[in-house]
Amino acid sequence: MDKITVALPKGRLFDQTIEIFQNAGILKEEVKAKSRKLILETENFRFLLVRAKDVPTYVEYGCADIGVAGDDVLLEQQPEVYIPVDLKIGACRIVVAGLPESKENYNYNLTEIKVATKYPKIAEDFFKEKGITTHIIELYGSIELAPLLNLAPYIVDIVETGNTLRENGLVVIDDIRPSSAKLIVNRASYKTNNKNILNIIEKLEKVV
Repeated sequence: MDKITVALPKGRLFDQTIEIFQNAGILKEEVKAKSRKLILETENFRFLLVRAKDVPTYVEYGCADIGVAGDDVLLEQQPEVYIPVDLKIGACRIVVAGLPESKENYNYNLTEIKVATKYPKIAEDFFKEKGITTHIIELYGSIELAPLLNLAPYIVDIVETGNTLRENGLVVIDDIRPSSAKLIVNRASYKTNNKNILNIIEKLEKVV
């Protein structure tokens, strides 16, 4: 078959995805990410190692047939792709967090809120549903600093263990939703390479 191109985020999610592909019998070879190599080739696959935020873009625009992306990225970007399988890896929560003393104000007739986040769409949609006017300050890293420096009393971020929040004196104030990694599929590839992609989907569904 023609090689299927797979966009994967670097790091632990790459290793977990490769392991699932191997357990499902989709991938026979050993594949290991190397520090600077961005494209890895096997007999049937071409793996693109990209930033997690870029995976949906490569898949949506046809540079990759399939990819793996977390709910946080998919909800924020809302790409035009199919999402057929929950791989149940990369599990975390999308939450509202802040200093302990900000929790009381959050729970008391809140009508306006200032939030620092790298997920502006998720934050805006969440608070809009609650009827709360939101002022969003978009950051790209070290979100936990925002409440500590009085930039914003609340943050919206993903947490896995909560250790980073605790180490910086912050607490979870509200849960937005769980997040896990999903298989995503380019719409054109799903039609033109349907047999091979359906085979991948069916095998993955048996092991997750």
